[in-house]
Amino acid sequence: MTGEATERRPPILIWGAGAIGGTLGAYWARAGLPVTMVDLVAEHARACSTTGLSITGPVEEFRQVVPTVTPEAVTGTWPIIVLAVKAHATESALAMLTPHLAPDGYVLSAQNGLNEIAISRIIGAERTMGCFVNFGADWLGPGEILFGNRAAVVVGEIDGSIRARTQQMHEWLRIFEPAAVLTDNIWGYLWGKLAYGAMLFATALTPDSMSANFADPVRVPVFVALGREVMAVARARGVKPVGFNGFDPECFAPGAPAGKAEASIAALAEFNRHTAKTHSGIYRDLAVRKRKTEVDPQIGIIATLAKEAGLETPVLARLVALIHAIEDGQRPMAFETFAELIPLAGGA
Repeated sequence: MTGEATERRPPILIWGAGAIGGTLGAYWARAGLPVTMVDLVAEHARACSTTGLSITGPVEEFRQVVPTVTPEAVTGTWPIIVLAVKAHATESALAMLTPHLAPDGYVLSAQNGLNEIAISRIIGAERTMGCFVNFGADWLGPGEILFGNRAAVVVGEIDGSIRARTQQMHEWLRIFEPAAVLTDNIWGYLWGKLAYGAMLFATALTPDSMSANFADPVRVPVFVALGREVMAVARARGVKPVGFNGFDPECFAPGAPAGKAEASIAALAEFNRHTAKTHSGIYRDLAVRKRKTEVDPQIGIIATLAKEAGLETPVLARLVALIHAIEDGQRPMAFETFAELIPLAGGA
């Protein structure tokens, strides 16, 4: 394998061929982009490279061969590396991929959370590009990914500039999602997703679907409280969150009109009712794959940033603790676990 670039179509290395990276890779490879994927699971890498990666689900179904290797087989340097691993694997992945990043290349973070902070700290802000993804996908097994629903895809430089490379990446993302957005406020989208992401972590405390969680009036105060805590931290950091797919984070901002937050939760229940992806990836980590979640780099970091700003986030802090308790086998995935958040959120 080589990382030599061409002027029009520089090769792209996707580090992490799971739900996000695998879906992107399959679409790009089908369109003829020179893409190679990297994955820790040798059986998955072998399937993608030979029989092909099967994209299933209601959006579109196809099979595409995508050259895929395990990390130790990566050679050469690459001008573009898309990082698509779980947030808590960011630093270990960077340690492996950085020697393969061209001096003038960049890493695009196609992840959940504020991983651009860690990436830019390690490889430099100039070599870091931000990306926001909200489409629904699940890794089902070696060579198979469920593409559950289309949703927002946004790309932007972390310094707010618009460059030729950002425009080029935007065009490539439009191959996968025609409505992909090029923004000068990627942090706004990422913080908006954090509010929604905190709520998804709460839905994973029970075996119920996302829509069932959001539709339950008893649980609504918890989702509202989580959104408000995240938005308060964003406001303290001078970030103006941006909405997506009908979710408006401003409904949870300090001083938002009464009833707006509850209406937003109702809209989330309706949105998630129409997707083949009924449960979050967090739920799958806990219930299906029996592995650690991204709770610390996604939600824990908000609590840390809150303390720096002199803010309290009691519901977020307890949510992190409950997720860890489930990971450690100390708590069940059940309503009784979720119920611990209700009094903290001011619910009955």
